[in-house]
Amino acid sequence: MTDETTPPLYLRGRFAPVPDEHSAAGLTVRGSLPPELDGRYLRNGPNPLPGEDKGHWFAGPGMLHGIRLSDGRAEWYRNRWVRTRELEGHPFIRPDLSVDLAATPANTHVIRHAGIVLALCEVGLPYWVTPSLKTVGPYDFFGRLTTAMTAHPKEDPVTGELHLFGTGFTPPYLTYHRVTAEGDLLDSRPIEVPGPTMMHDFAITEHHIVWLDLPVVFDPELAGGGGMPYRWDDAYGARLGVMSRTPGSTDVRWYDVDPCYVFHVGNAHEDVHGRILLDAVRYDPDAFRRSWSDIGGPTSPGRPAGAREPLHSGAPSVLHRWILDPATGQVTETQLNDRAAEFPTHNETLTGRFHRYPYTVSDDGITKHDLARHTAHTHETPSSRYAGEAVFVPAADSAGEDEGWLLSLVSDDHGAAGELLVLDARELAVQAVVELPLPVPAGFHGSWLPEPS
Repeated sequence: MTDETTPPLYLRGRFAPVPDEHSAAGLTVRGSLPPELDGRYLRNGPNPLPGEDKGHWFAGPGMLHGIRLSDGRAEWYRNRWVRTRELEGHPFIRPDLSVDLAATPANTHVIRHAGIVLALCEVGLPYWVTPSLKTVGPYDFFGRLTTAMTAHPKEDPVTGELHLFGTGFTPPYLTYHRVTAEGDLLDSRPIEVPGPTMMHDFAITEHHIVWLDLPVVFDPELAGGGGMPYRWDDAYGARLGVMSRTPGSTDVRWYDVDPCYVFHVGNAHEDVHGRILLDAVRYDPDAFRRSWSDIGGPTSPGRPAGAREPLHSGAPSVLHRWILDPATGQVTETQLNDRAAEFPTHNETLTGRFHRYPYTVSDDGITKHDLARHTAHTHETPSSRYAGEAVFVPAADSAGEDEGWLLSLVSDDHGAAGELLVLDARELAVQAVVELPLPVPAGFHGSWLPEPS
């Protein structure tokens, strides 16, 4: 429970925002950084301004944290707010009720495509930032992007194309976009869905797009009061959709699934029988409501953000697999193990293709799952230390899928300085720890940006 003097969960402990921007050079390294790690690790996450409470963990303005690694050294650390129109005080919804797609927090992910680094948040346009974390401005692919952009685009490792989507509060509620390897947005197609939902992620395979149309819906009665205007709606239903990647296709075959929610997809692929296998972190209805309430979201109509309600105990979010069979129209649902899981990652050279090793995080640490042997192994973090999303960096000329390293920003519940944890991905052994000069709040997603060759 919280009271008037206790900040909500998403503003204290390991979630506590930092009050300003810092730069530091010549960071201390414990262990041995692989010399092959020549680049920048960047991570995004919400960081409200001092004294500010946006009413939900997801709503704070974005702050990027960056660490430059080179020649076995940690050359610098810096953190910078993404200088969006929202941070400058411009409203997302204008007085005439139109939407300013550039007035977003840009707080969820950071990627690089075609040489451009983009800070992402699903309700609006991405923001172009430099590798040194200076904000350039909103980026709309030279006027071609007229919808919001997901925080979870998928880059095909074979074609180099970037697949993405945008959601809206009015029709079209869902629009698919395809960007070439050179950064040109060539293809935009509205996809028919019943209404506006919190579609946070999706998947690609070699030949298909996989949609997640799930029952967390936009509620206009909750808009304008701070926080996130989304809630669970049993009446909406839950389904997965499969759409061909053939240019121009908008036909989707839908598969009804048990009620659930998915924030994050692990990966998807097609098997030799033409079935689509989708791995993702699944929340059952009770688990979603508990998690949503903890981070500030309303759990039923008319309840204020952050309000609690009695809920049945249920399984935490777990790694789950759906098998969609186009030949029969049937879907099979399987829980892969009973470990709590979030922020699934994998070797992205295998995005959309078969892979064996996903990596997830929980309060206990970082877990490596072996989908062939049906086993899982966890690198445990100390009780007050919490590992963030583990980004896989493949070793050069690696022969095995898991040859490389996992990079994770570690936050502390007692306000101690953060760390960049570097694990050998094969054994989950600590390769190195980079000591950071200040606490780093728990955040969302990041990327490893190798230096151009």
